Amino acid sequence: MKFFADTAEIDDIKELVATGLLDGVTTNPSLIAKSGRDFMEVTKEICGLTSGPVSAEVVALDHATMLKEAEVLRKIADNVCIKVPLTIDGLKTCKALTGEGTMVNVTLCFSANQALLAAKAGATFVSPFVGRHDDNGVNGMELIRDIRTIYDNYLFDTEILVASVRHATHVLESALIGADVMTAPPAVIKGLANHVLTDKGLEQFMKDWAKTGQKIL
Repeated sequence: MKFFADTAEIDDIKELVATGLLDGVTTNPSLIAKSGRDFMEVTKEICGLTSGPVSAEVVALDHATMLKEAEVLRKIADNVCIKVPLTIDGLKTCKALTGEGTMVNVTLCFSANQALLAAKAGATFVSPFVGRHDDNGVNGMELIRDIRTIYDNYLFDTEILVASVRHATHVLESALIGADVMTAPPAVIKGLANHVLTDKGLEQFMKDWAKTGQKIL
């Protein structure tokens, strides 16, 4: 499963890139606003940090303007992935862009039927939001299972990009289901390495090593 960072914070992205575990980055208008930086500038900088897809979202709601915005965004770098909303106009834009060889991430997916439409429109990625489903009393991971079944039934190439990931259990269940990608805040990704027994084991190892009086360097 590929790991994307859901952030526009440059320092966090650099830290994850250094681990060798990062496969791409997703951004959205909210994350860009939180960074307090110029949209085009920060997107270009992120694209230079990773060779993987970097999702840059259009803000228009109509097909014609989405295409115009996409034309500007995809000139930022070769690894820009145009992000469009899962609306009829967004799907039309997706079909047009993927037909030209441009990567497209169809976002704000909340049903398997929507995901089916995204795949038929040729989406590179579809982004179902599991955390927001959980917030409303619905098991978001059931949506991922349904999409995985549908995509496998018809051998769609569209990759399931699990979004709105809140915690390690979302990551684990996504991997068990067979999602292609998950995107999460950097803190969630780094937190996957944490386990109390790892900490206790390391502490004991260090104590035992100190008793030997030896050194490696």
